[in-house]
This record gives sequence, structure tokens and C-alpha cells, in this order.
Amino acid sequence: MSDCVGMSMESNAPRCRIVIADDTPDIRMLLRWSLEPDARFEIVGEATNGAEAVELIATLEVDAILLDLAMPVMDGLQAIPQIKDASPLTRIIVLSGFDQESMAGEALSRGADVYLEKGVAVSQIADVLTDLCRRGAA
Repeated sequence: MSDCVGMSMESNAPRCRIVIADDTPDIRMLLRWSLEPDARFEIVGEATNGAEAVELIATLEVDAILLDLAMPVMDGLQAIPQIKDASPLTRIIVLSGFDQESMAGEALSRGADVYLEKGVAVSQIADVLTDLCRRGAA
């Protein structure tokens, strides 16, 4: 796995490599536009369903994935254990429209590292990614 540097904003510092998996193009675009200018992150792929997410994780070096739960073909819950099998060190951040009470326990029990509800500030997502990548590089 690549080293994630945390708060370093140096352009030559290694960046946390991220895949965004969500079936809504606007959400993928918003996350990419919000995270990509940040020197801590590099968006290395996008997936529109869980099967595509698993395929990307298996073929790319990825530090973290932002994973929606409600997607066609294969949902995020089905994808979580397959992502962990394909890349045990990849951190999984579920970013879902389901409230935490209804789905967080299931997602975390399947191997997700963090559960966030859609609508959280992008700065909070960035902080979570930074923390998880820093722990993954330690």
C-alpha cells in the first residue's frame, strides 16, 4: 500500500489512493471535485456498482474506498467482504443514505472500517480518510 501522509500539503508527498463507488453520477462528481484538489488524496477510480468496485480494488493499489450501500448489480453490503478478500489493507468507508441505526452495524460486521451518512461535510470525509490512511501506513 502507498503511504498516506496525513496533513502534509506538499505536492510531492505520497497521496492516499481512493476509489469512489456510488451509482449516482452527481455524488461521484461532487466527491471527486471536493477531494481531488486536496494534496492528501488521489482519486484512482470510480465504480457505479459493487461488482465494479470489487474489480477496481482487485486491479489497482487502493488505500481507501468510499462505498455506497444501495447500488445495482451488487450492493455495498455484498461488496464489503469481497473487497476485504481482494485487498485486506484497503480501508472501507461506507457513505450511505441509510441512517446509522439501520445499517451501520451490518456494514461494520462485514468489514467496513467507518460508516458515515450521506450529507456529512466533505471536510469530515477528508478527516476520516486522512486518519484511516495514516493508520494504514503505520
